[in-house]
Amino acid sequence: MAAPWEVRNERMLGAPADAGNKSFTGCARVVDSCASASSSGRTPHLLAGETDMRFMVLIKADANSEAGVMPGEALLTEMGRFNEELVKADVMLGGEGLHPSSRGARVRFSGAARTVTDGPFVETRELIAGFWIWRCASLQEAIDWVKRCPNPMPGESEIEIRQIFEADDFGDAMTPELRAQEDRLREQIERNLPGG
Repeated sequence: MAAPWEVRNERMLGAPADAGNKSFTGCARVVDSCASASSSGRTPHLLAGETDMRFMVLIKADANSEAGVMPGEALLTEMGRFNEELVKADVMLGGEGLHPSSRGARVRFSGAARTVTDGPFVETRELIAGFWIWRCASLQEAIDWVKRCPNPMPGESEIEIRQIFEADDFGDAMTPELRAQEDRLREQIERNLPGG
C-alpha cells in the first residue's frame, strides 16, 4: 500500500484529456485515499503531542464555474504548484473539481418520500465547484494553507473549511460492532481505488 503522501493518480484533472470536467477549479491530483489517511500513523508535519485532523476544503462556485468556464493554463499552473506544496507537506489527501450543477440533481427526503430535482440550481454562491481533503494539525493550519492558495476564480471567490468527523468523535454511539464495520468499509474502499 502506498504511503499517504504518495500520489495515487498522476492524471492532471481538468487538463485537455479531462475536458468533460467543466467546472474544474484547479485541484490537480488525487493522492492516497481518505480511508487510509484516517488510520495512518503520525504525520511528519505535526509536533510532539499534536494529533492530525482531516478537513474538507470547499471551493465555492461562481457564475463562471456554473457556466462551465474552464480555468486557463496560468491558473492550472499556479494551482499545480500549490498542490505540489500540499503533497510535499503531507497535507493533501485528495481533491477534485466538480461539473456545474446543471449536470447534477438533488434528492429531497420527507419521511419515506423522495423527490428528485434536476439542476441547475439558482443559488450559485452556495454551490461547490471543487474540493480538497487535507490532513492538518489544526483548523488554523488549514486556514494558513488556504491563505496561500491561488485565487481559484476570476475576481472574488470563497473557500470554506470544514473538519471531518473521525470515529472517536461519535463517542459511545460508535459501538465496537459499528467500528469494525467502519474498518471493513475503509479497507474495501482502499481495495477499490486504482492501484489499491
